[in-house]
Amino acid sequence: MRFPFRRAALTVVLGAVALTAVTAAAPSPEPAREAECHTRVRGSHVTARCYNGNATTDRVQLHVSCAHWWDPAMDTAAVAVGPAARVVLTQRCWLQVRRAWVTHTPG
Repeated sequence: MRFPFRRAALTVVLGAVALTAVTAAAPSPEPAREAECHTRVRGSHVTARCYNGNATTDRVQLHVSCAHWWDPAMDTAAVAVGPAARVVLTQRCWLQVRRAWVTHTPG
């Protein structure tokens, strides 16, 4: 009478162990290989400071959208940030900045 209970308990334990083994063996997602950038807007000037803590090179570019229609949007040239390197990107509008962002390209 106790044998079916023991078999059921053993089946549950073995199933839990197998599930844990499958979960542990699953590959973890690849971490982002982009430089970490912080953008600061002061009046009409924008500064982006980027640090690449990865082993691969990242190309960063600062984009600035100005508030007024007659003030053109400005983009910096793409700059390669090597491993453990820092770079500072600057750009400005004539009067006001609507938004600023940094794009990344591997390479």
